[in-house]
Amino acid sequence: MASSQSVRAHAIVHGVLIVSALVMVFPFFWQVMTTFKTQTEALQVPPQLFPAAFDFDAYERVLQRIPFTDMFSNSIVSVVTRTLAQLVFCSMAGYAFARLRFPFRNTLFVMLLAIMMVPREIYLLPQTEIMKSVGLLDTVTAMIAPGLFSAFGTFLMRQFFLTLPEALDEAARLDGANRLQVFYLIMLPLAKPGLVALAIFTALWTWNELLWPLVIISTSSNLNLSAGISTLSGEYITDFPMLMAGSLMAELPMILLFLVLQKRFIEGIATTGMK
Repeated sequence: MASSQSVRAHAIVHGVLIVSALVMVFPFFWQVMTTFKTQTEALQVPPQLFPAAFDFDAYERVLQRIPFTDMFSNSIVSVVTRTLAQLVFCSMAGYAFARLRFPFRNTLFVMLLAIMMVPREIYLLPQTEIMKSVGLLDTVTAMIAPGLFSAFGTFLMRQFFLTLPEALDEAARLDGANRLQVFYLIMLPLAKPGLVALAIFTALWTWNELLWPLVIISTSSNLNLSAGISTLSGEYITDFPMLMAGSLMAELPMILLFLVLQKRFIEGIATTGMK
């Protein structure tokens, strides 16, 4: 009797999970199908799930409408630069807040966390004025610069370093290692799951960034891919198959990145903050 109840419970749980997974995957499936439809089929009521014929014309129109290669390159450069910078700066700052003892450490950390509570839009005007004053308006550098460091990344790495035993630091110091050697040779190798999680978060946020590039960039070839795809939406009429095709082309790199690193990503999130 107990066995049959257990089987029934497992069947219900799996049924709920399968239905939930289908609900979550369906919008993505609809997007993929829309890329092969004509504009008439995309606007048809009642909605038509599958196109009458699979046509790749929407992808060609994307390449004709926007400088896709330039935007893709800008996105790659932004993601690589910001990710590497945050891995370096945020890991160093996180280690300092987790391990070093210095005046006003907790106060400074609280002030750092307060940055996360401020809406991003408040920074737009000051950052724009700064970029203008140094002559970086309408450049890829201006698009990248504000994301080289983040309060969230520092918080994430601090929490991860707190999970590592302090005995490791003490043993390394007794062996003659200085603080920098302890950080690079002992702590960083053990913090790989946290670093991978931070890298994925940074890559996703940078790849999907929309508002800042639209504010600071006026030349289409200097935009990142997310901002460039937004220009496919028309003022009065939107070519939905073309818009969905462009969005899908922009999504695929991040989907592949997550599939490759999902194990370490989940490991990093699961262990961060545990002591």
